[in-house]
Amino acid sequence: MKLSASAHGTTFTFASLKDALNRASEEKSGDRSAGLAAESTSQRIAAKRVIADLQLRDLYEHPSVPYESDEITRLIVNDLDNRAYKRIHSWTVAQLREWLLDRRTSGADVAAITPGLTPEMASAVAKLMSTMDLVVAGKKIRVVRRCNNTLGLEGRISSRLQPNHPVDDVAGIVAAVKDGLSYGNGDAVIGINPATESTHNTAAILHAVKDLMRQHRIPTQVCVLAHVTVQMDAIRRFAAPVDLCFQSLAGTEKANRNFGISVSMIGEAWDLTKREGSAQGPHVMYFETGQGTALSANAHYATDQTTMEARAYGFARRYEPFLVNSVVGFIGPEYLQNGKQIARAGLEDHFMGKLMGISMGTDVCYTNHADSDQDDQECLEMLLATAGVNYLMGIPLGDDVMLNYNTTSFHNNAQLREIYGLRPAPEFEAWLERIGLWRNGRLTERAGDPTVFNTPNSLRSERK
Repeated sequence: MKLSASAHGTTFTFASLKDALNRASEEKSGDRSAGLAAESTSQRIAAKRVIADLQLRDLYEHPSVPYESDEITRLIVNDLDNRAYKRIHSWTVAQLREWLLDRRTSGADVAAITPGLTPEMASAVAKLMSTMDLVVAGKKIRVVRRCNNTLGLEGRISSRLQPNHPVDDVAGIVAAVKDGLSYGNGDAVIGINPATESTHNTAAILHAVKDLMRQHRIPTQVCVLAHVTVQMDAIRRFAAPVDLCFQSLAGTEKANRNFGISVSMIGEAWDLTKREGSAQGPHVMYFETGQGTALSANAHYATDQTTMEARAYGFARRYEPFLVNSVVGFIGPEYLQNGKQIARAGLEDHFMGKLMGISMGTDVCYTNHADSDQDDQECLEMLLATAGVNYLMGIPLGDDVMLNYNTTSFHNNAQLREIYGLRPAPEFEAWLERIGLWRNGRLTERAGDPTVFNTPNSLRSERK
């Protein structure tokens, strides 16, 4: 395994495989502050040359966190499909990149090797890709999942309707749900971040939104993004209708302890939701991640943000999630400083997640103290729509009044479908047509009018 390469007349030697992988990353403020970033463009190029020549088995044999000391590494290694791994283990990272970008390689071809890939492999190949490469490779990989409707089909883009309220007022949440639905949002999930993580509040919100869904026969999912233990308690104590069970994840055991979770706890939640949750399934889990999560907990083991993010997908993969969402700019400029870094991270995350078999969405967002703005956000939204992202966020006017950050608006999602000729999930599209909000592949003039929900779905059908 060669760990030196030349660039611009200078030879660089790296201390380890991990050191080369770190230095090959595109510029990220978090990697810079952690002392992991390349010291110059020349060093970054040399690091890319080193990892390009590595065989995939080199990355398998050198995980970022040792097998003996981390349950996430053990989960990833133990779950690896040996047949798929043996097919590709002798490929170099450069060969993997070329194969992924080859027009003759189909999404089905990629899906066949996915179970044999480790997160370090996904991270390494992402670091050899340009922006356009990440779009091209991401677009050809389709990951289709089924809960109460179907997500990830070609020619479609979905959205999470995020009707957050600063004091968890149930009536206010329901009003925002109706507003978002009227613009065609919410086919991925109606997902509420609670202001207060109490079991009672969580159950009350779930029951109210599920009642609305039943009244109007809305084919989607509901989720309250409380801690996983709160959601399990809501199921057991209040028979709460949990369609999707949510939890934030990270790429190391130590970082997950910061979230108050473990592999066994997520396994328990998965089992409970499949048995006693309210969804048709079979895919009933929802996870959120983000570059910088492990670093912010000082649980990154001197590993770069991109690789740590890929390890979170390695954790998520076991549970066949309906949704995984990279909240790409939420953690702040300490980790992704500006619009360019946020865009790069968002495209990397989308590509790596899908490469590892994940139903991948992105919260294209930024906080007000980041060097980013709405134009940066809209550019990334359009790139991700081109790349075939499964879903984006959808909130009133793109400004979350509870979490105080900026993301995709109801109107943005409607416009993306117009621009690219994309459609909602098929069951949700049929429902929009039945209630008069969608016709001939686009929203009708009634879009944006929440009074459409003043008449129950059954009565509308009878009047027709």
